[in-house]
Amino acid sequence: MARSHRPNSGPSMILRALRAVCLLIALAAHQCACAAAPRPLLTDYTHTAWTERDGAPTGVTKFAQGPDGWLWIATPTGLYRFDGVRFERTDTVHGHRLESSNIMALTTAPDGAVWIGYRAGGVSVFRKDGAHTYAEGGGLQPVGVMHIEAAPDGTIWAAMRDGVAVLAPGESHFRYLGPESGLPALGVFQILFARDGTTWVGTNTGAWFRKRGETRFSRAWPHVTLVWLCEAPDGTIWGNDFKQGYYRVRTTEPASGAPPAPEIEGYGMRFDRQGTMWMMHPDGLERRLAPGLPDQRLSKEHGISGPLPGALFEDREGNLWLGTQRGMDRLRPNRLRTVSVNPQLEFPALVSGPSGQMWVGDYAGDLWRFDREGRVSREVAGKLTASFTSPDGVLWLGGMEGVQRRGRDGTLTAFRFPDELTGLRVHAMQQDRHGALWVAFSAGKGVYKLVEGAWAKAGGVPDLLTTSMAVDADGNVWMGHLRSQVSIAGNDAVRQLGVDQGLKLGTILTLHADGKGMWVGGENGAALYRDGRFSALQGERNEQFRGVSGIVREPGGDLWLHGADGLYRIASADLNGWLNDPHSALAFERFDAQDGMQGHAPQLRPVPSLKRASDGVLWYATAVSVGSIDPANILRNRLAPPVHITALSADGMPYPLADGRVTALPPGTRNLQIDFTALSLSIPERVRLRYRLVGFDRAWQEAIGRRQAYYTNLAPGTYRFEVMGSNEDNLWNSAGATLEIMIAPTFVQSGWFKALAVVLVVLLLYAAYALRIGYLTQRMRERLQERLAERTRVARALHDTLLQSVQALLMSFDAHSRKVEEGTPERARLDQTLNLAEQLLAEGRDQIMGLRTPSSDDVLELTLGQFGQSLAEYWPHAFDMKVEGSPVTLRPDVHAEVYAIAREALFNASRYADATRIELGLAYSGSAFVMRIRDNGRGLDAIVAAAGQRSGHWGLVGMRERAASIGALLDIDSKAGVGTDITVTVPGKMAY
Repeated sequence: MARSHRPNSGPSMILRALRAVCLLIALAAHQCACAAAPRPLLTDYTHTAWTERDGAPTGVTKFAQGPDGWLWIATPTGLYRFDGVRFERTDTVHGHRLESSNIMALTTAPDGAVWIGYRAGGVSVFRKDGAHTYAEGGGLQPVGVMHIEAAPDGTIWAAMRDGVAVLAPGESHFRYLGPESGLPALGVFQILFARDGTTWVGTNTGAWFRKRGETRFSRAWPHVTLVWLCEAPDGTIWGNDFKQGYYRVRTTEPASGAPPAPEIEGYGMRFDRQGTMWMMHPDGLERRLAPGLPDQRLSKEHGISGPLPGALFEDREGNLWLGTQRGMDRLRPNRLRTVSVNPQLEFPALVSGPSGQMWVGDYAGDLWRFDREGRVSREVAGKLTASFTSPDGVLWLGGMEGVQRRGRDGTLTAFRFPDELTGLRVHAMQQDRHGALWVAFSAGKGVYKLVEGAWAKAGGVPDLLTTSMAVDADGNVWMGHLRSQVSIAGNDAVRQLGVDQGLKLGTILTLHADGKGMWVGGENGAALYRDGRFSALQGERNEQFRGVSGIVREPGGDLWLHGADGLYRIASADLNGWLNDPHSALAFERFDAQDGMQGHAPQLRPVPSLKRASDGVLWYATAVSVGSIDPANILRNRLAPPVHITALSADGMPYPLADGRVTALPPGTRNLQIDFTALSLSIPERVRLRYRLVGFDRAWQEAIGRRQAYYTNLAPGTYRFEVMGSNEDNLWNSAGATLEIMIAPTFVQSGWFKALAVVLVVLLLYAAYALRIGYLTQRMRERLQERLAERTRVARALHDTLLQSVQALLMSFDAHSRKVEEGTPERARLDQTLNLAEQLLAEGRDQIMGLRTPSSDDVLELTLGQFGQSLAEYWPHAFDMKVEGSPVTLRPDVHAEVYAIAREALFNASRYADATRIELGLAYSGSAFVMRIRDNGRGLDAIVAAAGQRSGHWGLVGMRERAASIGALLDIDSKAGVGTDITVTVPGKMAY
């Protein structure tokens, strides 16, 4: 049933009008108070505290930061440095030792030099190329230093207990400013160089100033102790009275002649780069925005590290650092702007206003129009769980009892729930192209449509909880459910999408139309539906984008997701790359609690948890707060972090770092630990570090959750360690830092040892080879001897039995033949038979000699030697063999032919030469193989020598043919009555 809100008439109308006026006055007063109240300190800043339990220094006297990025911290008990993660107490700066650990003054110069003033002592300066301490020999009395400041012209000013001393550029001695300067000699505490060129000095007797171009200091007003001087953005100089009061310091006394009085309470003042005043108090730190505004303090109730702050400093990235008696605090400006709201929001719902501005309602309050500072005006009373803003600016608001329609003129019309939905809450709302309002309720009651004030249940939609709704480019209504299910209603039909189409997000939390596609956010990530399929987003470093309940695509193409782990920005270029390759990992930027977010994206309702206002500002909601970020003006860290290698350990032993030189490590070093850091102090948790050891690593390694690299089992050699880092905005210092390392080899790792080992191995292999060859040769000799012995035994047996018997038989026949008369046919036949028997006996003897001859494929010098000896046993001559050089195995074909030539020559010399001595010579050399056979017999006939062969015999011819076949030279030198000399020469390249 619909109920419109219309004006009434009569006296009640006047009463209601008066009440409305009172209400408007009260609301206006409340809104003015809300508008006047600044955001709380810790809404604009993220506060981090470190105490002595975290290793933080206590009783800090000064902070300083140089171009190298280290945050230097001076304390009465030593000097510390901080990289955003770890505090390190150090007795050295750039490798040079401090004179004392009791430090009062500290500053860094533009050239990177670190200047330190000792509470009881002089001044030390530290540079990478050296250090120097100024005491009596440097123009200073070691009475103690209260403050050090570097002037714009490079002069170093020191506030000493006994006056002001200055060190001009290029000078080697400090010079005290004496009475001629107009300054008091004692009680000097601070020096300040104002932007207009005036030099200020704070002392026990007041402030003193010297304008640009002047040579003498003048006393400022008021004439009271002024020790902590500070310049405001408007040029005003403020000074502390050593108590709890700050005075406005003037160069002349006011005409009124009124007695001086402190204007601001506090004892330590500083203005940040935005011009905001910060004031220290005994119990904490105060941010003062403007006179009359309430104080905003960081105190014990807010978790400050300790009482009695003693130092205040702003680093180069815009962080504010505070030193207390128990530790340190950092205030980092937030990127996300959380809206300060009182009373506290409960499950806020973002509503797009009629003109695109942002309205916010919740379970506990009314619907208000917001700006980035907070509530502006109440628009609709009542609790809110879901909403829909139509293109014509009409708002549909779902609450606990019904739905309200707010027209552009502000007229409200209420539509109560059907009886079966009483007590339920609206989860999602969407208007279709026909003007019907689709409404989803809790408890799985399905979806209802509100058409012309009447409720009707939508058909075809499953009775699952519908968590979100959207309309696509074709006017279809999309509905997200549990279990990765989506329903699409259009053209009087409802179809389902789910796992079969690639949707695997669990409970669907939000839907966002994007052209022809539809983005879907769920408890397990986000996905895009296009071309009939869902493609899930996968971020770099395995980011899953969990619990996405808000999605916005900016006109410029950037995609924003609000999920359980924060607010994500995916740049348009990266998203386009993913659209072309859905399997690629997406680069992204995340904003979370480190950036000021309070809580996380709602995981059920109200959704969507992310909306874009008409001015381009993105608004997000968590369970207890709303915040915003302006994509066009995100606070960025433009400083790439300096990267340093801080320590080197080899096999558990620390080694000093050789700046710019090779660090030589002991021979045999196997294990390395290298410590490094990147000096980004704002959000060190987001600093990324990559390293590699050139000569060992094939690719860059990313250090996740650590700032060390570990290497084991390193071989000797020269290595180069490289490391680079990025800040929270992914701005990389690609130059990084490098360290050259050389690991000398031990003796057993040296090249000489390896060469000796190779030689030894070769020798061992050769010895083994030689032993093996010797063994095989001996085995062959033994087998040959056995074979020859057996053949000799057979030959001897045949000779001693058969041949001897045949010889005796022949002698008997010869004797009988002589009794037959010569000339008769019988005698001729008998002589012919005896001649044939003698030929048979000779052939038998030759066959026996063959048995006593070894085969041609055995060792040449062995077989030929044994063959010559066996010949000497049958014919009356001596045999001798000589071998020159180391025997080398001949090629098989050469071996066979040389053996055949030698056998023929030895046999001929033994049988036909009538020699008394036969000599065989074998000469092995690299150039040639030479075989020589000589005898002292009767030599060859002149006719045979001239013809080169004996008629009817082919021995000499065969020898020449065999020599020619192997490319050898055969030379036969024979003289009648002197003997024969046969030489066979085979070139080395053909012999072996």
